[in-house]
Amino acid sequence: MASLKTLILGSLSLAPEVLGANLLAAHYTGKIYSLSFTGSGSNATLVSKSSVSGCGTLPAWLHVDANATTVYCVDEDWNGSGLLASYSIGDDGSLKQTGQAVTAGASVHGTPYGSGDQDGYGFIATVEYDPSTVTTYKLPLSNGTIVQNRVKFNMSEPGPNARQNAPHPHATQLDPTGRYLIVPDLGADLIRIFSIDATTGALTACAPGVAGAGDGPRHGAWWAPHTGSTLGQRLYTVNELGNSVSSWTVTYPDDGCLTLERKQTLPTYAEGHAAPNGSKAAEVHVAGTFLYAANRADETFGPQNDSLATYSIDPTTGDITFVEATPAHAWFPRSFSINKAGDLVAVGGQTSSNVAIIARDPKTGKLGDLVANLAVATPGTPQQEDGLSTVVWVE
Repeated sequence: MASLKTLILGSLSLAPEVLGANLLAAHYTGKIYSLSFTGSGSNATLVSKSSVSGCGTLPAWLHVDANATTVYCVDEDWNGSGLLASYSIGDDGSLKQTGQAVTAGASVHGTPYGSGDQDGYGFIATVEYDPSTVTTYKLPLSNGTIVQNRVKFNMSEPGPNARQNAPHPHATQLDPTGRYLIVPDLGADLIRIFSIDATTGALTACAPGVAGAGDGPRHGAWWAPHTGSTLGQRLYTVNELGNSVSSWTVTYPDDGCLTLERKQTLPTYAEGHAAPNGSKAAEVHVAGTFLYAANRADETFGPQNDSLATYSIDPTTGDITFVEATPAHAWFPRSFSINKAGDLVAVGGQTSSNVAIIARDPKTGKLGDLVANLAVATPGTPQQEDGLSTVVWVE
């Protein structure tokens, strides 16, 4: 797909007016790239301004803090020695490393949590896919950082999918209150739940949410009808193995643990369209009353052009309805990120190794055309762990 290997500037419907914005993109060649998006329409530009290393050989995930002053990077290195790294973010999006710690590797996701002096956080939790573990560390990161706690997951028998030979936790994500950590487990078909001791960083296991057999939950996104309230709270998960999304009702008891109950599971494809062989749902995000999920390797819109699925969220019940599929303008979109204004979506194509900026209408939730597109480093290999790993807005 030649258009994904060069910078594309386009004038399109739904193209918003943008003065300037920064993004970060990590690549499995070991670098994090600072990108700058400016302009709109035919004047839109997306360029790479700088890059840094220091997060190992396979930087798999980036977590930007709420103030957009710090980013945490998780290294997926499989050779028994990975890294966790932190960076300060300059006004121009450039990064300066502020901390680094050695890990056992194989970490695919991480999030800071608890209370402390590091941008308000005291700890960081990571998940290790093949070792079947969740691991916590005290912040700030340094050469002296050691494992604070490690929880090993087990299964009594394999799941129905061949990839479910063992627990495979795929993300650590905070609930909106910051009191609980959820861990979608692709191998065990569970949404594991931990209550957090904000002072000590200790995690206490709660009863998990149970996904459908063979769903393989990967990541989650939260929604509530009223900002700042947990009343009517929903969790939406994307299921990598089932190529679907699930809607969960959330209960916050006065005493005890958060609980999840699965209410809906819908395909990431329109009715009558089956997931192509080799396709894998990857990521999920909420914006307003709309839910979005990425499909990898479906090539719904032609060679090397996968799809994003859009769902509407009923503002009263939280139930979801499939709306449409639109082009991702990327091949194997491992991650995507919606800006705060809700008028731009940045899609990170892993195999195509590009960042595509897509227009979005905040009122209708409709995804529009390609605004800009930038090749980052080297393309990946189909179905392999190389290429671009993640992209996120810095706001």
